[in-house]
Amino acid sequence: MPQTEAPGTGAIARTRLRWWTELPLIVLVYACYSAGRLLARGDVAGAVDHGLTILRVEKVLHLNAEHPLNRLFTHHAWLGVPADFWYASLHYLVTPLILVWLFRSRAVRYRAARTWLMTSTFIGLIGFTLLPTCPPRLLAASYGFVDTMAQYSDYGWWGGEASAPRGMGGMTNQYAAMPSLHVGWSLWCGVMLWRHGRTPLAKAAGVAYPLLTTIVVMGTANHYFLDAVAGAAVMGVGLALTPLVLRAAESARARLGSRFAPVALASRGAGSSIVSGECKTSAGERIPRQRESRTGPGAEPDASPADAGEGAAAAAR
Repeated sequence: MPQTEAPGTGAIARTRLRWWTELPLIVLVYACYSAGRLLARGDVAGAVDHGLTILRVEKVLHLNAEHPLNRLFTHHAWLGVPADFWYASLHYLVTPLILVWLFRSRAVRYRAARTWLMTSTFIGLIGFTLLPTCPPRLLAASYGFVDTMAQYSDYGWWGGEASAPRGMGGMTNQYAAMPSLHVGWSLWCGVMLWRHGRTPLAKAAGVAYPLLTTIVVMGTANHYFLDAVAGAAVMGVGLALTPLVLRAAESARARLGSRFAPVALASRGAGSSIVSGECKTSAGERIPRQRESRTGPGAEPDASPADAGEGAAAAAR
């Protein structure tokens, strides 16, 4: 069955991708996301209330998988330490690698995937702003959660403040738990591997990566189960909005192109040596009517080469 392109991507596919324009774009978007995430801290009391509300809802719905997973990771370092490394680093490694893989693959595939990822990321930022949430690890000890990142901090570069390097805890928003973009980004990676991977191993990794990431974020007490569900929902909304964003970007590019096209044409014309004051020049002429000025007032414009030769001979005699 032939593959079909996403709506709004047909015209975009004709534009050639350049890595030196894509890389600054991705860096700029991630920088804006990180800065916005820091600004959307909210108040601590409200974040704790939101976290406890989520925990109560999960208990009512019998969805509280965080406690058993957290106890498992806390009691067994051979599980807890790899989970902490997974949480602290893989989303910084796997997501860019898959972007590079798609970039080298096909333009339309990469553009749609990149736009989906960026759109969903900004939606997640809206969630952090509107619903600051205290993660399980920051609740009071009476709620039964252990911060495995702090417990196993001697094994890694992180300290006791999420996955931030030691001494840089103030540069991260610890109350940006809802939605879980760790889960959202891993789901995006899984879909890309499943759809575009050519081997059974790639497709198996596409299934395993988001599932294991969901287990990790709960077992390390960094997210509730509903945070993970919200992360998946954000990716779904981002996917639905991707064709609209692609069409809007292409429309903006077309408007900018039409606006600057006359300027580019004028700049090219300004450097031309051909004069055109409603006069035409023949090939090799730089001044209109150059031929009449050379032959004199008695010359006929339609004189044949033979006639010209006879006249030149007569003048020589």
